[in-house]
Amino acid sequence: MSQNDLSSFPARPFSDTTQAELAMAERLTAQLGAVRSAIGQVVLGQRDVIDRLLVTILSGGHALLIGAPGLGKTLLVSTAAHVLGLDTRRVQFTPDLMPSDITGSDILDEDENGRRFFRFVKGPIFTQLLLADEINRASPRTQSALLQAMQEYEVAQAGTNHKLPRPFHVLATQNPIEQEGTYPLPEAQLDRFMLRIALSFPERDAEREMLLQTTGAETATAPVLLSARDLIDAQALVRSLPVGEKILEAILTLVRGLRPETAYKPDIASSLLYGPGPRAAQALMLSCRAQALLDGRLSPSLDDLAELAEPVLAHRMALSFSARASGQKVEALIASAVETLL
Repeated sequence: MSQNDLSSFPARPFSDTTQAELAMAERLTAQLGAVRSAIGQVVLGQRDVIDRLLVTILSGGHALLIGAPGLGKTLLVSTAAHVLGLDTRRVQFTPDLMPSDITGSDILDEDENGRRFFRFVKGPIFTQLLLADEINRASPRTQSALLQAMQEYEVAQAGTNHKLPRPFHVLATQNPIEQEGTYPLPEAQLDRFMLRIALSFPERDAEREMLLQTTGAETATAPVLLSARDLIDAQALVRSLPVGEKILEAILTLVRGLRPETAYKPDIASSLLYGPGPRAAQALMLSCRAQALLDGRLSPSLDDLAELAEPVLAHRMALSFSARASGQKVEALIASAVETLL
C-alpha cells in the first residue's frame, strides 16, 4: 500500500490478524518503547508531545508543532529523525523565501560535447524528514510549494514529476506568540497536517533536569534505533491493525457531529463556520491505530480516540463570528462531543 493512499482503511476483525503480524507487532512495540525513551532522554518534560510526534510518523503523516520559542521544537524534530534513522533537512521560512528554494529548480548545464541542456537540481524537500521552521513566516506562494509534496509525495517541475524519498514527512513549527509579519496557513494546507501538536512549558522537575543536562560540558545524545525500512514496515503494520466496529462508528459519529450540516447538537451547529472533512476521519483512524501500536496493543480503543480528537480535529475547524465573540473555543466543542461518546 502506498504511503499517500489515505482512502483504504479496512476494519478487520481480530481473527484476521496473522501470526506474522502479531510477531511483528510484538517486536515493534519493544523497539518503539526504546525510541520513545531515547528521545525522552534528550527532549525532557515533553512525553505527550513525543508520543504524538511518533503517532504522526507511524501513521505516515505530517505534523504542525506549535509552541513558544525555546521549548525544543527543533531539537525534538532533529532528535526524532536521528533515532528513527531518517535523513533530515531544515528550511528556515522567511518572507523572502521562494518556492524554488524548497522544491529545487532547473539550471542550464553543458555536457562534454558542448551541448546545453536543463538539469533539475533538487531542493531540500528531497529528504525523508523536512523541518519547516516557522512555516507561517513565508508567503502563501511559498507555503503552497509544500501542498503537492505533502499530498502526492512528488514535486512537479517543467512538466516532470520527481518522486520524493520514502518515507517522507513534513514537521512544521509555528510560534503562536509573535504574529507580526506572518501569513496564516490556509485551510487547505492545515488539512494536510495529520496532527497539530501543542508544546507547553515543562514541569519544574523536568526543567531542573534540563538546566543540569544542557549547560554542562557534555550534552545528552540519542542512538540510532530504527532505519527507514523499519519505519516503512511499521507504517504498513499500522494500516493492517484491526479496528473494532464500535471505534469505527465512534469516529464517524464524532467527525460528522462536528460539522454544521450534520451536527447532532444545535448549539454545535450554530457555533461552527465549518467542520472537519473526510480527511480528518481518515487521520483519526490511522492515528488511533498508531497510538495502539505505540502502547503495545493490537487495536485502538475509545481512550485513544478521546486522546487524539483535539490534535487531529482542532485545526480543521473554525468557529462562527458569534461563537468567537462570545469567547467559545474549538477545543471545548471537541471535548463536549467526545464526552457524549464515552
